[in-house]
Amino acid sequence: MRGSAAPTSPGAWDARSEALLGAPALTPHADGSPAPRATDETVDTPPAGIAPAPAVTSAPVPSAAPSPATRTAAAAPASRARRGNADPVKVLMHRHQELCARAVDPLEIAAGLEAQGFTDRTAARFRHRDVFSLAEELYARVPRGSDTAPPTVPAAPRSDAWVLAVLTPGAAAALTGIGLAVTHGPLRFAVGTAGALLLAGALLFAVRRGPLRAPDGANPPAARLWTLWLLAYAVAGDGLLTQVLSGGPDGPWGLAPGPLLGLALAIAPAAWCARLFANRARRRIADSRGLADFAAGVRPLFLGTVTLQLLALTVLLGLTGFSSGALALGALLLFARLLTVHGFPETAAAALAAASAAEALALASVFAARVPAPGFDALAAPVRAVVDTWGPGAVPTLVCGAAALGLLAHATGSLVRASAHTTP
Repeated sequence: MRGSAAPTSPGAWDARSEALLGAPALTPHADGSPAPRATDETVDTPPAGIAPAPAVTSAPVPSAAPSPATRTAAAAPASRARRGNADPVKVLMHRHQELCARAVDPLEIAAGLEAQGFTDRTAARFRHRDVFSLAEELYARVPRGSDTAPPTVPAAPRSDAWVLAVLTPGAAAALTGIGLAVTHGPLRFAVGTAGALLLAGALLFAVRRGPLRAPDGANPPAARLWTLWLLAYAVAGDGLLTQVLSGGPDGPWGLAPGPLLGLALAIAPAAWCARLFANRARRRIADSRGLADFAAGVRPLFLGTVTLQLLALTVLLGLTGFSSGALALGALLLFARLLTVHGFPETAAAALAAASAAEALALASVFAARVPAPGFDALAAPVRAVVDTWGPGAVPTLVCGAAALGLLAHATGSLVRASAHTTP
């Protein structure tokens, strides 16, 4: 039923139409029951120039301006549409703007993302099959000062000046060994002291050049102290432990410079193996299309490189005075240096500290057993049992071997990641 109404201006009809079109589909009555939808039976299109008669309903006629609830309901689908059509890569690009802007190639971005916990499954949420393809898009979309074609593989240093640096420790150790062999008495002690200082300087020079050089700030000073302790124990620890167990020390104890000479000579093959591993790993990055693919290719390369170095160390120790403790120490120092070079200095320093503490504890327990108090004599029982069964060299063998195995397990998982092979 429609009532008659006085003609109104066209502007009133336009405002009412706009309000009806912007209102929700169902407007509740005052008693809570929903109002009927506006259909062709309830709203007729008026002829031109004639204002329509308002429909008689119990709901109030909406005002020309939509209510806040109406605007919220109308804006919700639009906001959901905007969120659904958002560019996830753009959000990631803004979040990692600094990484993308300073990267020299997409591989560096991929390594940086992986270091922050990204995996190929994470890349799938950004509509990419792996982290490498996601990094390529980020590299292409971030503006730079000059758009040059990125290199396929990060360039490795071509200079061979490091060869002289890594040969220096072996030369210093050889000269010291010859001096100790031809001298006696106080002169021999002076030669040994000078040779030790010369060897320490040569080792420091070698690890600061070429493939054994760690990134700036990635070589904790404490790690050098632990390394010096381990090397000193390799020379004098077995003789000191033997005298301490027999009630001494009762004077100078025997030194074993041979293993130290073998370890110094092994610096050169260790540097070559480190260079080989780094170059092959970088080349593998360019050929891989996923983090899992890269890890599967680098893991056997790492294990093969480590095996090659340990074989070279075994041969050199056999020529200079083989001992199982020196072999275990060489493996520990090799793994610690590889982890330090590739960005894991804390783990390497912790393993060196643990091995040094264990050797010092073995000596301290024997001294503590001499305390005239009940129960203290049992402190030296483990060390005595080990030495009586396998000899004094078993202590550094067990200590350094356990630490080396721990670092090997860690390196097998850490050094096969792309983030471990970015150019410093």
